[in-house]
Amino acid sequence: MSKKYYRFLGGLLNTQMKWLNNMSKKGYRLIRTEKILYEFEPCRPNQVKYCIDFIGHKSKEKADNYYMFLEDMGYKVFYKNINLNYSIGKIRWRPWAEKGGRLATNATTFNRELLIVEKANDGKPFELHTSYEDKAYYYKNLRNPWLLILFLFAISAIMKTSVVFGSLTLITLIPVLI
Repeated sequence: MSKKYYRFLGGLLNTQMKWLNNMSKKGYRLIRTEKILYEFEPCRPNQVKYCIDFIGHKSKEKADNYYMFLEDMGYKVFYKNINLNYSIGKIRWRPWAEKGGRLATNATTFNRELLIVEKANDGKPFELHTSYEDKAYYYKNLRNPWLLILFLFAISAIMKTSVVFGSLTLITLIPVLI
């Protein structure tokens, strides 16, 4: 008997990963995701582990290749959205993304910015990015969208001499520094 949870965790990747791993500890395994839906089936407690990977900067081809690579490695992989958009025909411009991923549409990577990766729990730590260079590249790609938002809030704060935009600039600085 499956169990459904409706949650929106957006860009809180670590929170989402901890929640999924806690569900695994309770004896539930992810079987389906949608915009705000997570569906689980019963399993042995701690049978699987989860990792979340941001792929919003990749082109459709590279995202699909990475998805297939992870599945070929024996992992179960789910696409997940990082935002809530319930309209059809959307286009999103991502200036921080690599060439081929800057325009995201329903046919490419729009609402498929995250990968939830599941592996059998073998008692070893589960990390997708292990080398220093790989982690640096990954965190740089996580930081770039926040830098754009920070820049836009800072310009708005200066042009409008607005305390609200100044506050939003400081709040946006937190994920950039982390």
